[in-house]
Amino acid sequence: MGEEQSLRQKTAKGLFWGGLSNSLQQLLGLLFGIVLARLLSRSDYGMIGMLTIFSTIANILQESGFISALVNRKNASDKDYNAVFWFSVSCSAILYILLYLSAPLIAEFYRTPELVPLSRLTFLSFFIASLGIAPRAILFRNLKVKENTIISLSSLTLSGITAIVLAVNGFAYWGIAIQSLVYVAVVVILNWYFAKWMPSFHFDFSPIKEMFGFSSKMLITNIFMTINNNLFSVLLGKFYTKQAVGDFSQANKWNNMGHSLITGMINGVAQPVLASITEDTQRQVAVFRKMLRFTAFISFPAMFGLSIVSKEFIVITITDKWLVSAQMMQLLCIWGAFIPINNLFSNLLVSRGRSSVFMFCNITLSILQLITACLSYPYGITMMIYLFITINILWLFVWYFFVKREIPLTLSCVLKDIAPYFLLAATLTASAYYITLGIRNLYLSLLIKIVLVVFLYALILWKLQSVIFRECIEFIRKKI
Repeated sequence: MGEEQSLRQKTAKGLFWGGLSNSLQQLLGLLFGIVLARLLSRSDYGMIGMLTIFSTIANILQESGFISALVNRKNASDKDYNAVFWFSVSCSAILYILLYLSAPLIAEFYRTPELVPLSRLTFLSFFIASLGIAPRAILFRNLKVKENTIISLSSLTLSGITAIVLAVNGFAYWGIAIQSLVYVAVVVILNWYFAKWMPSFHFDFSPIKEMFGFSSKMLITNIFMTINNNLFSVLLGKFYTKQAVGDFSQANKWNNMGHSLITGMINGVAQPVLASITEDTQRQVAVFRKMLRFTAFISFPAMFGLSIVSKEFIVITITDKWLVSAQMMQLLCIWGAFIPINNLFSNLLVSRGRSSVFMFCNITLSILQLITACLSYPYGITMMIYLFITINILWLFVWYFFVKREIPLTLSCVLKDIAPYFLLAATLTASAYYITLGIRNLYLSLLIKIVLVVFLYALILWKLQSVIFRECIEFIRKKI
């Protein structure tokens, strides 16, 4: 009983700090994003957007899935962390050299010569990030969510200020590139500070061999996920214009900020907590279902709400030069509402050591979306987004199929956990959208939509005596 109470307290504390961290991060990201979007052009964002897939894949290669492997390891030792540190740094150095030499080829692919020096600077960030992988794994494994909050907020603040100063002084897209470098450097420094760990010069890579079976599958999976998440930017950069890439990058940035608020909060505790109770299946089912209800309770109203205010939000904050982004954002946020739920299902599989299933699901999804994108891009960006939304929502049932093989979780239980929040959020946001159709004042329309959805959502859940809602209110009261 004491162990269960301790796990509950750790989970609640982790969710609280994760929620606070991600809320403050998104608020800061919102403020910096608004200022930069006003200062920079659609082409500036397009230049960075075209390189995102390369730097992200490089980041995944140098991390190689070892953070998840270390978390799942029953008794991770200093020897394990030391091996991961030196392996990551070595791989990153080699990767940076290869990408440095490949910069002209990347520029030729996009027919944009300016990408040669820009890519060489941008790719430095993943090498710097490799220095912080081992200490980051220590903090993550030990649920140091408070420390991660400080790290995230500090790095976001310093890098955001740097980007604004550079943008004001006419550095254009260079400012965004340098912002990434500053962000990563601050994260690495603070990870070392809080982890209180130092590597040794004893080079023993035997732990890498032991973890490679698990981590290699995570690596392959993450590469395909990255390709999938950045597919639009690559296709738009190749077949459309820099402005089109910029429009999509802007829309996707706000969508990512929305669902990352929820996924970041859940990811901070999901895998470590679920991994700690894998031997007690019934208890794991109970914990997973509670996490599922909490995720649906937050995700659907937040993302559906962001979808219906996308036009007002974009025009008011970053002006109507980004109006095309608002239309894309409205659709992407519907997709974004399901990402935290899919993410929770995948966390359960990883916590049970099923990295092969995790890999299979993501590779299949990525290939399906790649085929869909290649077939549909001639019909326009909107058609591609519609198809992506449909595929990703339906993929929830694929995740469920594999989770059911691990734990006794019925489909009726899953629907019972998420359907009430989905139906309530969808009904309220649709109603608010149609009620405000005749209102031309953007500020008034934005205010009415937010008040209607938030007030009615809270009121209805209170009247229906929603356990999740009441527990959240009670926990916040205690914290205050």
